Formats: sequence, C-alpha cells, structure tokens
Amino acid sequence: MTANAAKILYTKTDEAPMLATYSFLPIVAAFTKAAGVAFELRDISLAGRILAVFPDYLTPQQKQSDDLAELGELAKTPEANIIKLPNISASIPQIKAAIKELQSQGYKLPEYPEDPKDDKEKDIKARYDKVKGSAVNPVLREGNSDRRAPLSVKAYSRKHPHKMGAWSSDSKTHVVHMKGGDFRSNEESMTTTAATEARIEFVGQDGKTTVLKPKLALQAGEVIDATFMSRRALREFLEAQIEDAKKQGVLFSVHLKATMMKISDPKIFGHAVSVFYKDVFDKHGAVFQKLGVDPDNGLGDLYAKIKTLPDDQRAAIEADIQAVYKKRPPMAMVNSDKGITNLHVPSDIIIDASMPPVIRDSGKMWGPDGKLHDTKCVIPDASYAPVYHEVVEFCKKHGAFDPRTMGSVPNVGLMAQAAEEYGSHDKTFKVPGNGTMRVVDASGKTLLEHKVEEGDIWRMCQVKDAPIQDWVKLAVNRARATGVPTVFWLDKNRAHDAELIKKINQYLPKHDTKGLDIRIMSPAEATRFSLERMKEGKDTISVTGNVLRDYLTDLFPILEIGTSAKMLSIVPLLNGGGLFETGAGGSAPKHVQQFQEEGYLRWDSLGEFLALAASLEHLSKTFNNSAAKILADTLDKANAKFLESNKSPARKVGEIDNRGSHFYLALYWAQALAEQTEDKNLAARFAKVAKQMADNEAKITGELLGAQGKPVAIGGYYHPDDAKATKAMRPSQTLNAIVDAIA
Repeated sequence: MTANAAKILYTKTDEAPMLATYSFLPIVAAFTKAAGVAFELRDISLAGRILAVFPDYLTPQQKQSDDLAELGELAKTPEANIIKLPNISASIPQIKAAIKELQSQGYKLPEYPEDPKDDKEKDIKARYDKVKGSAVNPVLREGNSDRRAPLSVKAYSRKHPHKMGAWSSDSKTHVVHMKGGDFRSNEESMTTTAATEARIEFVGQDGKTTVLKPKLALQAGEVIDATFMSRRALREFLEAQIEDAKKQGVLFSVHLKATMMKISDPKIFGHAVSVFYKDVFDKHGAVFQKLGVDPDNGLGDLYAKIKTLPDDQRAAIEADIQAVYKKRPPMAMVNSDKGITNLHVPSDIIIDASMPPVIRDSGKMWGPDGKLHDTKCVIPDASYAPVYHEVVEFCKKHGAFDPRTMGSVPNVGLMAQAAEEYGSHDKTFKVPGNGTMRVVDASGKTLLEHKVEEGDIWRMCQVKDAPIQDWVKLAVNRARATGVPTVFWLDKNRAHDAELIKKINQYLPKHDTKGLDIRIMSPAEATRFSLERMKEGKDTISVTGNVLRDYLTDLFPILEIGTSAKMLSIVPLLNGGGLFETGAGGSAPKHVQQFQEEGYLRWDSLGEFLALAASLEHLSKTFNNSAAKILADTLDKANAKFLESNKSPARKVGEIDNRGSHFYLALYWAQALAEQTEDKNLAARFAKVAKQMADNEAKITGELLGAQGKPVAIGGYYHPDDAKATKAMRPSQTLNAIVDAIA
C-alpha cells in the first residue's frame, strides 16, 4: 500500500452534524492534504438513502448513488477508514416528513403506503422500509465497539463539572418493567452445531402453516434466540402502571427504542398510546380506521390525520383527548411549551437519550405545567430495565454523582455483523393469529418455538461466532491495557446470556488473562458494582451486547461528562479496517431549529475532532504514513488546548457557536503543527497558516459572530441546498481565504 492510496471517507449524515460538516470538512481536507491524505464525502443521510432506493422515479441529474451500500462493502476491506457521524434512525413520521420535503424540491417520489393495496405499493413500502430505523449501523459495523471518554475530556469535565440535579432520598421516581409475558421471560436460545438454512413459520390453530421468512442462513456455532411479548400482558401492565402513577401522584412516562428496534418497539409504543387514550380509541375507532390513524406513530399522527375532518367532528375528538387528561395521571412532556407529550412521536422517547437526563436532573421530568416532577419510568421489557432501576435507587440512597471525582465506565460492545437484537428487524413479526411461531431448519427439525396469540410481538435474533470471539479478545486487550476490573454484563438466568456465557468460558482460556480481573455479572449486579466504584472515583470496563452497549454509552457519559457526544468510539473492523464514530446525536433536532430561527448552531463537534485524530493514527499505521501520524499527534494536542481554552460552543447568540469552535480548533492545530520538529516541511507550511489565523483572530471571530442573530434559510431540514448551507456555515471570508489557500 502506498501513501497515495490513503483516503478517509467522511459521512454526510443529518441535522446538526450534517450542518457542522459544511464548516468543518473544508478545514480538515485542507490540513490533511499536506500528508497526502484525501478526504471524500459519502452521503448516508436519510434523504440520501431515500433517493438512492428510488432511481427509477428520478431524473438523471437527481439520481444518487447508494453510498451506504458502497461503505458497507468497503467496511469489509483492510484499508477501510470511515468517520461516521450520528445519523437519523428514522421513524415513520420522520420518513414521511423527509419524503414531503424532497417532493417539494421537485423529486417525484411516491407517497409512503402504510397499507399497501397491490404489488407496486408493496414494492414502494419495502424500499422505504430499507431506510427505516437503524438502516446505517448494521451495514457499517463490521466490527465490535471500543467506546470511552478520552483522558483530555475526562480531565476537562473534572475541572469544569457540568450541572447535576440534587437527589432526595424520598424521591418517588422509579423504574418499572413487566414481571412476565415479556421478551425476557419468554426467551429461548440455542447454539447451532452445523450450518443450515432455516425458515420462520406460523402454524395456526387450524393447522395451516404460513411461512413468514423462507430463507435464513445460519452458520455453525451461531447463537440464535426467539422470544415474544404478549399483547395481552403488555396492555394489562400498561393499564396498571397508568393507574398506579395517578395513585402515587407522579408523571407517567414510557421509554423505548422505537427507531433502532424498528418493528417491536414502535408496536409497544402504539399499545402505550392506545391504552392511555383508550376512551378516545374506543369511541372514535371507526373514524380512525377510515383516516388510517396508526397509534404506532404516536398522538402527533392522530392530530395530523384528524385535521382533514369537519371542524365540529375534529373539535369533538380533541375535547375527548382533553377529557382523558382529567382521568389519567399527568404525562411527562417532551416539550411543555408546545404541548408535545411523551406519547406524541416514537422517536422523541428513545430510551438511551431520555433516561440519562432523568437521572442527571434529580430523577425528574417536565410535566404539563412546565415544572419538574417525580416520574414513573415505564420500560416494559425486563431485559435491561433493571439497569436503570439500579441507577435510580443508587441515587436515592447516595445522592447525585460528582463529576469532579467520579470514575468512568468505558464499554466493549458486541455489535459486529448485526449482532443480537439490532439485527432482528427482518425476523420480527406481529403474530397473525392464535397458534405457534417456530424456527425450522432445512431438515424440518424445529429449533425454537412458542405458543402465541394474535397481536403478540415475536422476534428472532442471532449473533455469529466470529464476532463473539473478537469481542472476548477485545475485552481481554482492554483489561490488559487498563488494569481495571472488566465485567461481562450477562445474566445466567436469561436464555441468550446463558449461551454467551458458555462461549466466554470456551474462549477466555485461549487468552493470557493472568493478573486480570475479569468477571461475569448480571446487568443489575454489574450496574451496582460499577456505580459503587464510580462513586469512589474508580473505573470499570463494561463488556456488553449490542443494545446494552447503546444504552450504557449514553448513560454513563451523560452522568460523567454531561454528554455522550464527546466520547471516543473506535470500531476495529474484523478485516483490519477502522470505523470511527463521533458520539451521539440525541439533541441534534433542537440545534437545527435554533440555527434556522437565529443563526446559532450549538452542536459540539468535539466527537468529530476526537474521531479524526484516531482515524489519522489508524491511517498512519495502515499506510506507513509518518506525516499522518504527525497530524494525529498534533490534533491530540490541539484537542487538549481546545478543551482547556473552553472553545466549545456556548448556548446563545453573541457567544461562540459551532463555526467558531472550528476556527479555534484549526488555529490550535496549525500552531501545534508549526511547533513540532519531526517534519520541517509541515512545520514551515503551517507556521504561515498559524500566523495568519492568529493575526486575524479578531476579524474572523467578528465575521463569525456577525452571522448570528437572524433566521437562516438553508433550503431544507432533511435535504438542504448545498450552496445555501455552505454559505451559512462558512460566513467568515477571512478564514475561508486562509483555509482554501493551504497548499
């Protein structure tokens, strides 16, 4: 491999991270050109993914390449080097909004057919469903995850602690989950002995067999599970929790993963909507059916659909909704000012983004009155709810954590090759009747089966053996590198976890674990153990499956450093390449709205800065490129100075925003490059750049601040106009001239 072949693929995603890219990427491309490193942009945004699956509806100029598929193939190669920013895991309401925007821009896309009537509509729905939910991550994640807070970030948060709400021992906030009838209690699991092709089928009470998935390739040594959530048990549980919230005088809230788990959790969410507003659905069911109201899409969908009704009929339904609030407990609000409830939109209550702030903010959520209140946090499935329960109870007993002294909980996550629940979408079904769901192998032998009732949510998951072996290796490597206790979060009493424990006991002895503290604990025990150490300022490595990885890498960083956007997330790909993820995007929509309204982008690109340094370091090793190593080392120094100088975006107009933070990062990086002595050419080239930037600091910051305070039109939310977005995100002509002139 030669240095000339070295390239980094940067992803164009959505919302605030996408806007930031318009400002940051020109700087990065200019700096790295000096080391012979090329940057190329690949569009994996929701709008880009939609356009890529409908080439036959577009003009030749509108057609878009399938960049996600290209990156998925590249991720399997040794030279892969991909920087992946947070993207929208789209819910149906988000897909519909994106379609509408693209149509308004002249793209003749078909409508999303919720209830397809013929083969053409079925094909259209299948194409849209390809971009729904977690369409991106399972394709790119051809490796397991190593996610942690960088030392510079941890040091900064200790010196400049974020605000934590004070917990009271008499807080009524609590977490509840089902005690039976859920995915956790119904799970069956096994490890395959030989490669086979399986199918998923439903056998009705009349003996008729319906094949739901005809072909499912299974490898030898693969762990497979099947389970279901009882519709009846779920609805009874939800009704009981609503009643109990009213009795206890606390807010009612639901927390799910209705974007990543794009079939199961939206259906659970739909049941929460139709149980809470049962009176309304009972009374107006026929009208709702006619209008195509789908509770899975939330109360917001209901409000949108009834807009087409005559005024008196619409007013009557709205009055009945208001009457529900007199009978039911007050609901937690996503936005009290705008009347957006916890049950309005499924993508608003993503558990890993919604639960950590509850814990950070004294265990409280916003009520309809615009004030904070204790809350009942409803997480129906018992698989991972105990983690949040333990944290809430720990804070009641010990009070809030102190960011100045608390330890860290980095994560090693099993996620390669769509491991576990996140790869289950094509194997998740709403049960069509009373009968039996089963997984049958090529010889006709039943591998897994369940007696089910109509409307139950059944799913099958799988995790291949190679990713498990790699995960165990990664855990041992992290334990050796850090010397801290390393805990596999697995419950021997859960069917799937019991199979994984057998694998760990098989593969751990193949590694040198002498002197290492490696344990296996249930998620509840592991949470308590990690929290106790955290409170004492000690670190503990969590080694988890795919969903828990997602939950913990938001939960602990939000407590430790105030945000998960500042995490370093490295995915060593199985074939030797590298995927570098840049934190989470939970608050991205609010940031875009603020930017459009007042020209101020609050998004913090520190995750991008950290990922870039790791990406350059990886590239330097892959291509033996010494200049890339210097760029990585000097960027590390620039990142530390950036944090110490407090140049992250502030919160309001008149202060530094995302564009200003990019300028300061560029200034500090140029200065570090000018000061290094390993490469005289690089030093000379960037001494000039550093001087120009420093000499023009006041002018540049003046131009950047001058662009704030007025509405900004960027030509679209999901699919902005590139020229308008570039102009908005690069408003300093002085800075642009310096950057664009870097040879």
